[in-house]
Amino acid sequence: MEREKALELLKIHVKNENMIRHCLASEAVMRALAARLEADPALWGLAGLLHDIDVELTAGDLSRHTHEAVRILKENGLPEDLIAAVKMHNEAAHGGEKRSELFHKALAAAETVTGLITTTALVYPDRKLASVKASSVAKRMKDKRFAASVDRGIIMECEALGLKLEEFLELSLGAMRSIAPDLGL
Repeated sequence: MEREKALELLKIHVKNENMIRHCLASEAVMRALAARLEADPALWGLAGLLHDIDVELTAGDLSRHTHEAVRILKENGLPEDLIAAVKMHNEAAHGGEKRSELFHKALAAAETVTGLITTTALVYPDRKLASVKASSVAKRMKDKRFAASVDRGIIMECEALGLKLEEFLELSLGAMRSIAPDLGL
């Protein structure tokens, strides 16, 4: 599926602009990770873009989230490895299945880190990614009260990708900066 068609599909199912921005940020981070890990940036980018396609349909119910996504993505002919990555970014909804593939771990870590980076940018006076340093995000990561809903353990799955936290934060921040106007940051 071409990227523009995927974006149209996302916008059919997701109306909340902040959620669309989250998906765009996840796409950017996944493309950067794919380039770094010698994977397919188009495929990984689509996974980032479409990973939360059912979030409004499931009303954010984490026990159902990704089940509808799997159906939607299959109906639209997306590849099985992309569908599996989308499914497993919310492994808690799948009866004890665990992320096993690099692609699965990359998507989970990438989409989770976007929340921490965005929240960090929003506490800066200018609310811009350009002002954020990876070291600041790392510092915020240690403060469990900051962006308390962000699962730090999932972000740390970056280590399974062969990236140290600081490297992962630099890569993710750079990817998000590259689309900062689209993110409103």
